[in-house]
Amino acid sequence: MKTQFHIAQVNIGKIRAPLDDPMLSGFVARLEDINALADSNPGFVWRLQTDAGNATSFRPYDDDRILVNMSVWATPESWFERFDGMYYALWWVPVGHIPTIDEAKDRLDHLRRHGESAHAFTFAKLYPAPDSPIEGPVAGFADPCPAA
Repeated sequence: MKTQFHIAQVNIGKIRAPLDDPMLSGFVARLEDINALADSNPGFVWRLQTDAGNATSFRPYDDDRILVNMSVWATPESWFERFDGMYYALWWVPVGHIPTIDEAKDRLDHLRRHGESAHAFTFAKLYPAPDSPIEGPVAGFADPCPAA
């Protein structure tokens, strides 16, 4: 049966500098490509945008550095299917170390089996770098991975 509904999503983010700051030039330069990718997806219905084609001028919060992204999709499966398991993990690596795929898989598995620790964690509970004077985890800035 075909539903009479679409799914809407919103996400917000706080940029580190004004959009015209050189720090954000790479982000700004890719906006048109990223928006075109969404627009061309078969499940795409609508996205928040001005006549210029992006949403970076909307400022619905008192803080001008908070950007908002809104879109409507035919189904939540338009891009990905549900993943049963951990799908992201964070961990500290020494400067110059490039993690391997096997290392990443190990961290995801460790997080799934043991929960958050200094070995593998999420944005919900941030562990300090091994050489940090801070002891123990600190409150993060996001909900844990839903599979955690």
